[in-house]
Amino acid sequence: MGVHVLLLASHDLAVDLGFTLGLLGAGFGALAWAVFGVRRAPLGRAGLLSLAVILRLLLLPLPPTLSDDVLRYVWDGKVLSAGANPYGLAPQAEQLEGLRDERWRVMPHRDVEAVYPPLALTLFSIAARFPRPVLAWKILVTALELAGCALLASLAARRGLDMRRVALYAWNPLVTLEVAGMGHVDAVGVALVIATVWALDARRAWAPVAAAGAVLAKLVPLPAIPLWARRAPRPARFAVVSAAVVAAGLAPVLWATGGVPPGWIRFGVSWEFNGPLYEPLWRLVAALRLDEAVKLGLDRLKLWTDAHELWNRFYPYVYPRLLAKGMLAALLAWMLWRLWKDRQADATATTGRTFAALVLCSATVYPWYLLWVLPWAALARQPAWLALTGLVLLSYLPQFGEVPLVPWVHAAIWLPFAVLLWRHPTWSTA
Repeated sequence: MGVHVLLLASHDLAVDLGFTLGLLGAGFGALAWAVFGVRRAPLGRAGLLSLAVILRLLLLPLPPTLSDDVLRYVWDGKVLSAGANPYGLAPQAEQLEGLRDERWRVMPHRDVEAVYPPLALTLFSIAARFPRPVLAWKILVTALELAGCALLASLAARRGLDMRRVALYAWNPLVTLEVAGMGHVDAVGVALVIATVWALDARRAWAPVAAAGAVLAKLVPLPAIPLWARRAPRPARFAVVSAAVVAAGLAPVLWATGGVPPGWIRFGVSWEFNGPLYEPLWRLVAALRLDEAVKLGLDRLKLWTDAHELWNRFYPYVYPRLLAKGMLAALLAWMLWRLWKDRQADATATTGRTFAALVLCSATVYPWYLLWVLPWAALARQPAWLALTGLVLLSYLPQFGEVPLVPWVHAAIWLPFAVLLWRHPTWSTA
């Protein structure tokens, strides 16, 4: 496994994507052999974490050629350190002209304001103060993620689980690539989610603070807070404390922008890539002309109520892609409600199923988004989601090659996953 990592670290991953995917595939093969192969001496926590550290150290020098997100992290941190408001000023704003550098010139989406919550921006600003901010950020995020690995190992030990289950996360090529190699901020939120579940399992009072921290690192875990509260020793306290910390963290942002930051709205409405249900659904909506049926319904409402101005406001939002997102939001709400009603599932299974539902209903699924699901899929040895961590890397083909995402790449990723999930739907850690 270490040989594959060394080859990756010495190679520009985006130049020869076939070679890169081949190396990653070999890494997954090595991981499968190490975890599921011939039984050897039991794996201890020290050995597990030592190899996890080594794998990440080898990838830290890797240039982030598969993703340019880290360039935006450093920019937003630089803007915040300069005393400006990255939520109100896009990188192309004239007020920020004095901060521009070489990284700014190659950074995409310069017309979009900051899309990350305040804890993430605070960490970005720390890295931005170093002479080599990209490397500083990758070291910071990797250290935090390794702390999450240690807590996951502790949680597994407390439950009497084999450390090889934790290795499915800690040694996973997707994790090492996207965290130490590409430096994605999702790893910070994932580490805080692991801390939340660890604290719930240990009945620690700081569990709701960790949950709020995860939301303030990236908004993804927000729907999980009510589900965690339901499984806490004192549900009302968990809900109140976590809500208060999240509110305290978001209030200055909402106040400074006069509402929801425009970058957040732009991201929620416009970003879409490789959504498992979204990609086929919006095309089906368009083929069936459901948007025209909705507009016809609005026409009838105008005639019935004689409130033309009221209903005219809805027409700009009636188009296939947004209708599909609305349908998936309704499906997600139903799935979360089912999880809320399930009192039998523990915090680990609930967390895994919650983030799995979020991924399935998302319009955007980049490879690193699976970091949110993987710790819990690893503990449960959930085959569909573990296989997806390798399959999802095929989504780099449309980003850096002449291969269209739909239909074949999308099908190659999601059809094998769907078959495995249908055959093995459970999240048990038994």
